[in-house]
Amino acid sequence: MKELYVKIKESLLSALPITLIVYLLALTPWFNLSGTELLTFSISAVMLILGLGLFGLGADLAMTPMGTYVGSGLSKQRKLGLLLVSCFVLGLLITIAEPDLQVLASQVSSVMNGTMLIYAVGLGVGAFLVIAVLRIVFRRQLSNILMLFYMLLFAAALLLVVNGNMNLLPLAFDSGGVTTGPITVPFLMALCVGISGVLGDHRSQENSFGMVALCSIGPILAVLLLGAFTNNNLSYTVPDYAADGDILESYLHTAAHTAKEVAIALGMIVLFFGICQALFLKLPKRRLIKIALGVVFTYVGLVMFLTGVSVGFMPIGYKLGTQLAAVHPALLVVLGLVMGVLVVLAEPAIHVLNAQVDDVTSGAVSKRSLMTGLCIGVGASIALSVIRIIFDFSLVYYVIPGYFISLALSLFVPPVYTAIAFDSGGVASGPMTSTFILPFVTGICVAIQGSDAVLRDAFGVVALVAMTPLITIQLLGFKSVISQRVRERRAMKRILDADDQQIINFM
Repeated sequence: MKELYVKIKESLLSALPITLIVYLLALTPWFNLSGTELLTFSISAVMLILGLGLFGLGADLAMTPMGTYVGSGLSKQRKLGLLLVSCFVLGLLITIAEPDLQVLASQVSSVMNGTMLIYAVGLGVGAFLVIAVLRIVFRRQLSNILMLFYMLLFAAALLLVVNGNMNLLPLAFDSGGVTTGPITVPFLMALCVGISGVLGDHRSQENSFGMVALCSIGPILAVLLLGAFTNNNLSYTVPDYAADGDILESYLHTAAHTAKEVAIALGMIVLFFGICQALFLKLPKRRLIKIALGVVFTYVGLVMFLTGVSVGFMPIGYKLGTQLAAVHPALLVVLGLVMGVLVVLAEPAIHVLNAQVDDVTSGAVSKRSLMTGLCIGVGASIALSVIRIIFDFSLVYYVIPGYFISLALSLFVPPVYTAIAFDSGGVASGPMTSTFILPFVTGICVAIQGSDAVLRDAFGVVALVAMTPLITIQLLGFKSVISQRVRERRAMKRILDADDQQIINFM
């Protein structure tokens, strides 16, 4: 209970800023909320806070230990084929059941078959999870692998141009962000830590990260290929974001649907863990009881969180975008920047990432510096998305220079910063982005450019949220390198300038 109290306190501090900004905007003439909408949003905010707290505790008790045990247990079998097949199946199953991906598939069902999209993304994650494990086994540097696959990715993007489906490019890049959701991230990161601990070398600190980064490439590549070889109807229809009149019915219906989705997603992981436990883990009963309790906390927390953001935050985000589009464009850009910063604080998987980074790097990459880098990056990405909507230009003008800078920085910073940065990009684009920010920019796009431009201009925001932290966090690494060299030069200068008489002769 003491740990739960600490987690709820942390989630309150995380979710309070974005809740307060909605209340403050409701007091201005720019944004009008009805009494029902205000009540719904308030209930959802409470659910979000409680859900975040329960999820955080559950991740500590169950998700992270399960991933670590499975990763180390599979690695200790010393059977590469078993490890690779297990990782592929695991990546496929948990991606298919990922709630964030289900949300994205439902929002683009008028453009692409939702089931086909989900399975294509699942195959992409499974394949690149295998590549991530092979990187650890054969001890390859992450930056070289990233460069190779991003070149392939941009080559596949050219196929969309040739096929005339350029408007699917933002959707493809968004799919890479939503697959790394609150269920997938804690487990996959811990799985990577477990595998790296057994099979890694002296670079095990670097190898502990990078799995989420590689797993984010697979979905983008899969959707690009899917779009290149299929003729799609590009008449996008904006989903109905309107809040239901009956609050209780809306919450019960959404909670029932969400509970089923989360149960399937968590069930896949628990089933996989149960098989590993029966075959080779053989953990003591006391530890299993603790993990089971953590699974319950994770389940209840995620159901509360996802229900709250779906019922209260998604409609409010869309309405906020449509109504604020009438104000000055510069104010919209500033508001987008603020929204991005606040959303980072409320993302559940961000807190898991922070804890693991601080633990693995022994405080070398502090929680504060990582959070600062993420806030700046995500805030900038939302602001850039709003600018793109206002001036109506292609996502390519952001993506190509952005990834070029990211990959170029990887040549000059310590490898662990590159791995953390690319993981952070996937983690930052979580459920708050897909259920609050995406409807927010969709509302702005509908009000300024019309509903026909939503697929072209509004989508891509998740991709930018996943991209900008790559630059900001690697810049932190670059700064640390420069600072270290400056300190070394100063120390050497003090040694050279020292008085010879101060040197003690031991002869």
